[in-house]
Amino acid sequence: MPGAALGAVTRDGARAVRWAGWAQRVPDPEPLTRAHWFDLASVSKVLATTRHVLRLADAGRIDLDRPLTDAIPDLRQYDVAGAAERRITFRDCLAHRTFLPAVEPIYTYGDDPARLRAFVLQRAWRHGPPVYSDINFILLGIALERLTGAGLDQLPLGSDGLAWSPPPGPPVATEACTWRGRVLQGEVHDENCFAMGGRTGHAGLFGTVDGVLDAAQALLDGSQDSPAALDAMRTPVAGVRTHGWEVRHDGWSGGQACSAGTIGHTGFTGTGLWIDHARGLAWTLLTNRVHPTRHHDSGIFTLRPAVGEALMAGWDASAA
Repeated sequence: MPGAALGAVTRDGARAVRWAGWAQRVPDPEPLTRAHWFDLASVSKVLATTRHVLRLADAGRIDLDRPLTDAIPDLRQYDVAGAAERRITFRDCLAHRTFLPAVEPIYTYGDDPARLRAFVLQRAWRHGPPVYSDINFILLGIALERLTGAGLDQLPLGSDGLAWSPPPGPPVATEACTWRGRVLQGEVHDENCFAMGGRTGHAGLFGTVDGVLDAAQALLDGSQDSPAALDAMRTPVAGVRTHGWEVRHDGWSGGQACSAGTIGHTGFTGTGLWIDHARGLAWTLLTNRVHPTRHHDSGIFTLRPAVGEALMAGWDASAA
């Protein structure tokens, strides 16, 4: 992978950041800096969508065990009696315990964001076993838009180092996209998110390494989320999945040396964030492993747990 930034932060705010490599290799080389903005991909699900949904639940605006139709009454509106989609709850989507597919090439059905949202709401989705599904969070994003009357980019993120696309600073390049015919830099990599306007519940958030660490510290010290919301993010709902996040399990991305209650989430572009509440430590690994193409073995699935193991070993040795 061309470049990577690694950062760690403690509950009391101490942090360390390292970076190396290239923000871009093609068409012109550009060295990576601490100020570069990464496409966070599915880390958007936990740093934005999950937190906003839980805040609305805290405020009594939604009941997590009520169906999405409380916020989206027109979901499968032509089959109000029989559509299984109308029985999906907010909690089901947060914990990925629906029958919805992992992904769908929504961008191939058109390029009008409003029409594609209508397509998502009216489609009779094929049924399958519960899987990690982007569709769950696309629906949650639409629900947030309906409940707040605002676009996702108008909801607070809690750090100047987080922003919806396009980012306000120098962007890290992702893929040489065959669909768009260009190297992507400063526009969201995820095709469905791009086609739906660049800001959806499952992707579209950009961040610097310090911006992600700001969010991580807030999750450690509880300064931006309620105790109930923080507990929901840490408590398993379905298997290893909590509300938005997943907890440590065999073979997961954060390695096995972290505490049992550690939560984490990764992004397709090569990003990730892990929070070990027991140690009071969080870390993020941000890479551009899809640059200039996703179609190669970047080593990311070996690198992520190795980084977690090395960090825990260093942390424990320093505390001994």
